[in-house]
Amino acid sequence: MKALVLEKYMQLAYTDVPVPDIGEQEVLVKVKAIGICGSDVHGIDGSTGRRMPPIIMGHEASGIIEQTGKLVTEWKAGDRVTFDSTIYNTNDWYTKNGMYNLSDGRMVLGVSCNEFTRNGAYADYVAVPQHILYRLPDNVSFVQAALVEPAAVALHAIEITPFDPSYTAIVVGAGMVGSFVVQLLKIKGCKNIVAVDLDEGKLELAKKLGADFVYQPGEPDLFDKVLSLTGGRGADIAFEVVGISATIRLGIELLRKGATLTVLGNLSPVTDMPLQTIVTRQIRIQGSCAINGEYPAILDLISSGKLDMKTILSAEAPLSEGASWFSRLYNKEKGLMKVVLKP
Repeated sequence: MKALVLEKYMQLAYTDVPVPDIGEQEVLVKVKAIGICGSDVHGIDGSTGRRMPPIIMGHEASGIIEQTGKLVTEWKAGDRVTFDSTIYNTNDWYTKNGMYNLSDGRMVLGVSCNEFTRNGAYADYVAVPQHILYRLPDNVSFVQAALVEPAAVALHAIEITPFDPSYTAIVVGAGMVGSFVVQLLKIKGCKNIVAVDLDEGKLELAKKLGADFVYQPGEPDLFDKVLSLTGGRGADIAFEVVGISATIRLGIELLRKGATLTVLGNLSPVTDMPLQTIVTRQIRIQGSCAINGEYPAILDLISSGKLDMKTILSAEAPLSEGASWFSRLYNKEKGLMKVVLKP
């Protein structure tokens, strides 16, 4: 089969590789659409330590089941599916206590690090365990389904964050996942949504998707503008969707006392935080890891037409052209948000 392989850092090759074998509890999926994730784009230069070559990356995908393992009973060849990005243990303490995203020994499709290597879906076929599969509604396309994973990441972050519709929410980072955070907050009826990003194009998109106010982080009166929206207190909740010191600090600065910052971004392995501000203002900071059962809700929102996938999608292209699209995204080409590749 053909696959887009990260052979060396900054070197992607569209090449022939063996079709993956499947285990008794796994299925072989013929990939129909696969989204280029920002974590893959950032990972190709080695800076994140999560894409150690050689590796077939890719974890935002959909397709058709081609083959099933001996012990697979709920799925058959021809089923239209998408799948979670997390391969988790079904019988460990975390999964049994409703936190499969934190399960011991978890792996992520398309990731290679010191702990594990698991080839992903930038390929004609990918092998996945049956327990991470989800059936596609008839009116959800393969391209739409390739965007379920980042939307589910956004929803998980919102679900673990204290929320009331009267809240003012800050979204720092209006990229792919940040845009879904904005949309989902709007669907939940959030009163005031403030998106912050350096890129004016991303802010314009965030406005279309439901942000009530959009600002660039360098605006000198940004803090005063947020105070004016909140009775002089600051925002009630914030979502940091970048993962660097500057944006984490900004999220903290824009919060009221006793508020919550949920961190989704993880570009930097280590960041600086204003400890005294966190302590004296009693700011709660929590990480949000991947997805924990939000796929069905996202599929329902897409099927019902409530979640806009079209506005975020920048381009659809053949997998054979993947290397050039990675280069364009890595170099931050203006106007590019989401690219979906098709094997």
